Amino acid sequence: MSIEVRPVRDGDFFAWLDVYAEYARFYETELTDQKALVLWSWLTDPEHEEDGYIAVDGDRIVGLAHVREFARPLEGDRGLFLDDLFVVEEERGKGVGSALIQKARALAEERGLGVVQWITAQDNATAQKLYDALASRTSWVTYEIDLASAPVEAGRA
Repeated sequence: MSIEVRPVRDGDFFAWLDVYAEYARFYETELTDQKALVLWSWLTDPEHEEDGYIAVDGDRIVGLAHVREFARPLEGDRGLFLDDLFVVEEERGKGVGSALIQKARALAEERGLGVVQWITAQDNATAQKLYDALASRTSWVTYEIDLASAPVEAGRA
């Protein structure tokens, strides 16, 4: 296996979509055509903040990573956030995930950024073994407000 990690290109759409759909199924998330097309338009727009990378073995996409820069006010610099990281099931344990993370690290270093960060599901123990070998686990707890389903409560803070 010889893995090349490179930016997505226009001709990658359908192969990328197959892998991204597997990613959505892994996290039990509905991936509509509209969501996929919006993301693809971001990944192929040089002016958009989201960048897409794929791990390729020959002519087959075996993994993907989507990244974007973010501001770090207390540090006075910027970082790189790894939004999505996925390796097709039959290729796990073969260095694909590591190659994608190393690509993110190299991008951050090239851009003079201060950190690469990402989150994963609490029960994703297999991925966490890799992450623990490549990065430091933080003490931060993540919260979110789902604006589509969380009603606003007047007077509550």
